[in-house]
Amino acid sequence: MPVPVALFVSLIPFGLAALLMTLAFWLYYRLRLIQSRTLSYLGLVSFWLGYEYLHQSWDLAFPWMNLGNGFSNFHQIIQWYEFTGVYGGSLWVLLANILGFELYLAIRNKSANRKKLSVAFSTLILLPILYSVTVYTNYKEKINPANIVVVQPNVDPYMKFETPANLQIEGLIRLSDSIGQPNTEYFIWPETAISKYADETNIRTNANFLQVQNFIRKYPNGNVLSGIESYLIYDSLASATARYDKQSKKYFDSFNAALQIENSARVQFYHKSKLVPGVEQTPFSSALGFMKPIFAAFGGTTGGYGSQKEPSVFYSQSGIGVAPVICYESIWGEYVSDYIQQGAQFIAIVTNDGWWGNTSGKDQHLLYAKLRAIETRRWVARSANTGISGFINQRGDITQRSGWWHATALKENINLNEEITFYTRHGDYIALAASLISGIFMGLLALNALQKSTKKTS
Repeated sequence: MPVPVALFVSLIPFGLAALLMTLAFWLYYRLRLIQSRTLSYLGLVSFWLGYEYLHQSWDLAFPWMNLGNGFSNFHQIIQWYEFTGVYGGSLWVLLANILGFELYLAIRNKSANRKKLSVAFSTLILLPILYSVTVYTNYKEKINPANIVVVQPNVDPYMKFETPANLQIEGLIRLSDSIGQPNTEYFIWPETAISKYADETNIRTNANFLQVQNFIRKYPNGNVLSGIESYLIYDSLASATARYDKQSKKYFDSFNAALQIENSARVQFYHKSKLVPGVEQTPFSSALGFMKPIFAAFGGTTGGYGSQKEPSVFYSQSGIGVAPVICYESIWGEYVSDYIQQGAQFIAIVTNDGWWGNTSGKDQHLLYAKLRAIETRRWVARSANTGISGFINQRGDITQRSGWWHATALKENINLNEEITFYTRHGDYIALAASLISGIFMGLLALNALQKSTKKTS
């Protein structure tokens, strides 16, 4: 992609995030003019958490930079995310900075309450860490093993759709067979591993599908969970994302999807829900339709992908429930928790991180998966086309990982889990509460502005 286009597209998430962060502090400044310091600090915390929640909820969603994600490399000290999720980490950062600032002012001004502030600041920092380290040290998984294989074929993402799909599948099968064993329950292949567009209605006669099903016959309990490019054809406008094909005079939806293939006639599909703004969907499409050619240059579709509103769980013939999470979706804690509430016993992330090249993006994406493991207390099996594949246990440890730009397959006996954590049950309650408080404070600011305007005109 030309550098100017790449730069323009990158400004959408990064530039907009900076603008929203600035807005949170500007609202705090306006609130401080009319409210006490304590209420203003409450407003600052609420505005910031409200910004983070907005940035995971609208058409330009990009929660990658939420403060709570910053602890993903120090999972030993955030085991309490099973109660709060990532927003608990964001709240921790904000409160620690506010208390630290107040302590600095107290020391500088030789205030009488500096000792109390020192105790409060130390307690806020140390207590969650001590609790977390205790949980991490003593956490024991219930033994409920399942043998899982993840495959990293290492196909160049820019050449992926130029290489025949059957040859790519042959490579995936060869890697899977190299470590598969009779009791393997799942072979997990990456995002768009089956790269040739497939009609979901006629999938059972699809040549690539039959190639995979022929492979899985060797493994009585085996299932292949794979990414796929798929489509559905409609006689009428069946969805908001459906496009019209002039040649067939029918409507169709394209999907970045996952499917499960097993030793039966049953086929399960999941359509990626959290689509990347610009690349996979045109944000605010009615207003920004003119930008579709620019987004298409970044590897997306000019019409956008179809999606499904709610996650769905794949079930094996033996009854194992797995969450098929596609790439970018793994950043949403509450969304992944929805899979768990539906019965998922482990999380399978299928992704294609090669678009970033050998940058920190692929590493950050892997680390964020550790947060999902802690929040839900589920193993994560991660299959990347290029990037980093591996396994993460229920307390967030990476037990195995592949190298960068290296074709390989890994296997692990993971422990399935059926227990539901507090965060899984209640979701992003911290962010919702902050959004409500933000609304109240913004109402006060609006009322104050209206009163000032009325005085000026009277």
